[in-house]
Amino acid sequence: MKLAFYIFFFLFGYSINAQTITGKIVDEKQKPIQEAYILNKSTDKHSHSNENGDFTLENVSIGDIIQISFVGYQTQQIEIKNLSNTLYIILIEKAINLDEIVISPKINALHIITDIDIQTNPVNSSQDVLRKLPGLFIGQHAGGGKAEQIFLRGFDIDHGTDINITVDGLPVNMASHAHGQGYADLHFVIPETIEKIDFGKGPYYQNKGNFTTAGYVDFMTKERLDQSFIKLESGQFDTYRLLGMFNLINSNKHNAYIATEFLSSDGPFESPQNFNRTNLFGKYSGYLTSKDRLGVTISHFDSKWDASGQVPQRAVDSGLISRFGSIDDTEGGNTSRNNVLVNYDKTIDENTTIRNKVYMSQYDFELYSNFTFFLEDPINGDQIKQKENRIIYGFNSDYEESFLKEKFKGSWQAGISLRNDQSKKVELSHTLNRTEVLEQIQLGNINETNLGAYLGTTIDVNKWTFNPSVRLDYFNFQYNDALLTTYKTQEETKAIVSPKFNILYNPSEQLQLYLKTGKGFHSNDTRVVVTEQDKKTLPAAYGFDLGYIWKPTPKMVVNMAYWYLYLDQEFVYVGDAGVVEPSGKTHRQGIDLSYRYQPTNWLFWNLDANYTYARSIDEPKGEDYIPLAPDFTLVSGLNFIFKSGLYGSINARHLADRPANEDNSIVAKGYTVTDFNAGYKWEKISLGIQIQNLFDVEWNETQFATESRLQSESQPVEEIHFTPGTPFFIKAMIQYNF
Repeated sequence: MKLAFYIFFFLFGYSINAQTITGKIVDEKQKPIQEAYILNKSTDKHSHSNENGDFTLENVSIGDIIQISFVGYQTQQIEIKNLSNTLYIILIEKAINLDEIVISPKINALHIITDIDIQTNPVNSSQDVLRKLPGLFIGQHAGGGKAEQIFLRGFDIDHGTDINITVDGLPVNMASHAHGQGYADLHFVIPETIEKIDFGKGPYYQNKGNFTTAGYVDFMTKERLDQSFIKLESGQFDTYRLLGMFNLINSNKHNAYIATEFLSSDGPFESPQNFNRTNLFGKYSGYLTSKDRLGVTISHFDSKWDASGQVPQRAVDSGLISRFGSIDDTEGGNTSRNNVLVNYDKTIDENTTIRNKVYMSQYDFELYSNFTFFLEDPINGDQIKQKENRIIYGFNSDYEESFLKEKFKGSWQAGISLRNDQSKKVELSHTLNRTEVLEQIQLGNINETNLGAYLGTTIDVNKWTFNPSVRLDYFNFQYNDALLTTYKTQEETKAIVSPKFNILYNPSEQLQLYLKTGKGFHSNDTRVVVTEQDKKTLPAAYGFDLGYIWKPTPKMVVNMAYWYLYLDQEFVYVGDAGVVEPSGKTHRQGIDLSYRYQPTNWLFWNLDANYTYARSIDEPKGEDYIPLAPDFTLVSGLNFIFKSGLYGSINARHLADRPANEDNSIVAKGYTVTDFNAGYKWEKISLGIQIQNLFDVEWNETQFATESRLQSESQPVEEIHFTPGTPFFIKAMIQYNF
């Protein structure tokens, strides 16, 4: 008979008095389980397992009942009959059940929501990666190869200005990017490698620095594969995808695998996208000793595409082009990225750990766009080229030490980080047909360095948790303008201090009340900083969240929060130049609601609703709208998973109408789009279908209020320019496991 768990006691002494015990939690394949919740039901003391599966639990006596729970695994209860220095527990995996969810006293327990979503509806496409975050919307407007436009908490974040994005701690945002500040291209991530998503909204997190204003997200990839597999997908618009993930080492102490992906598609446009993307990914993790853990990740990504660009509404209304036509179909680009990430974690003793990351990224980018058509150049058109070659070096080191006092317990956290971006030949040029440079508008080299440090503590007093912290960031901005007749380095330096304070109250395992407060920031583009010293270099964001996470019944999880955010400065997109420029102060406030419900063992319902009121502070009433800021979004879906292997989901997302300019005279139309997927899993083979835009609605994926001129027009017109959303699109999938 298979036991639900195995417990091995290594006795170094015997005592009937209460004492501290240590332990390790793993699954049936000996993989450490991180974030498992360990509760002493006799004393109400709790603990969590770290990324190595280790935990410490204080004040344990003979006869105490210890409960171990983690979503997707059977909850276990054991009675302590002997006190031991080491407790080894193996949890048994089971179909996900919301009964297993425990609202634990952690500073950021919101990942509970994404833990549920990942297990009930795994990430299977690059579009799904960011959409897993409650309240976050994306839009693609350049042929599939350009980073998505991001919307969150009343922000048009463009491509990443106000959200900090990392993968296994490797930074994704590109500071002082050729196309836009904080540009975050996640296409180097193979969706099936993602195991967990850590995210938080607002600027409240001590170890998150630049770009953390609306929030942050860290995608964590798998440490090991359950099995190797090959997947083939084929769909409309000449869409093909081939994926392979292969185990190389699979043992208790060492694991390694590789993954490779190829994707190509012409898209629904009349002028084919000719899009293709290649990804290679390899990861090793293992224990050098019982206290030393090493990880190495290497990846390569490259992509090429053509694009039809954003089309003016008047051209479609007049019949000049169709929704999927183009004014300038010579847009497009190519990009590549190579990453090396090394992790080294050291357990000094049962209370102290150090986690270190060292990384290097080599990145190339070239993008051709035409936002205004013939506004500036009525003969050749207004096409621009944005290009850069970049190398990023960096490291992070985080220290944590727990402590236990007579009336409270907690931990100290401290960390340092260094990142250096060296961008060569950062270019903005006026071009013709992607082949001829008509004028160089900007050209130069950027060297930007960010040194960061933080210090914080987490203190648990009965049912309360207090987390004060402070963060310091120092920047050095350097720019060499290659268009100047003499060589000159323009340089600016700036530092910013960001205090934060979070309070949690956990009256039970079913409820957490929280107040999160803090200051964050995003840096401005180096070219703006060194040429316009009167502008804010590191505009700050001040905010708070007041909310709760609650399990009203064993089958429901609810998160609701009221939040407020004030920004020293915004960025405004300037379409005719293809750059961004700083603007004035803004404030936002809103309500976030997330709801997860499991009415039966096989059916799950998710709902995320977000309302935001966003306005500029310095502008007169009626002219203070923030262009493209979403004020209401809604996502809801049903997911079913049967023991037989049948699975599927239907999900709808709604984005309401929103202002496209400052006085709301131009409106970006909202949309409601429904997606569907279904499949069947056998032991070796899986079959499935995915349908995007199930009801074939006409919708605009991205929209801008832009002043442009067609070649036949004598005067420019300002109106909505849009990229049409995907029409009904079906693709099939087959996967073979071995």
